[in-house]
Amino acid sequence: MKLIKSFAFAWKGLQYCFLTQLNFRIHLMALLMVSILGAVFKINSIEWLFILGCSMLVLSLELMNTAIEKICDLITKDVHPVIKVVKDIAAAAVLIAAIGSLFTGVIIFLPKLLNLFR
Repeated sequence: MKLIKSFAFAWKGLQYCFLTQLNFRIHLMALLMVSILGAVFKINSIEWLFILGCSMLVLSLELMNTAIEKICDLITKDVHPVIKVVKDIAAAAVLIAAIGSLFTGVIIFLPKLLNLFR
């Protein structure tokens, strides 16, 4: 019963982020598009592992960023210099993962796209 409750709480967290966080939805759309590209180009299992790993990292960091923002907002709604730094660092973590994911996607898909035009 406790395990089921923990999954229910996690599902509620995913629902909250999906419904309230534009960036979370954007990352999910990117995952959908990359998945379609992966299927079209029949990428291999190693490439799928990189796509999946990058995607889960970005989505997980986006969830953590949202959690950090919420707890900071609970502490104060005012602009506080330390809270601003905390929020900026959490956002930077997502940004770094997203940039790394973009580069990974380019490494996987650019050669395949270039082959289409040859």
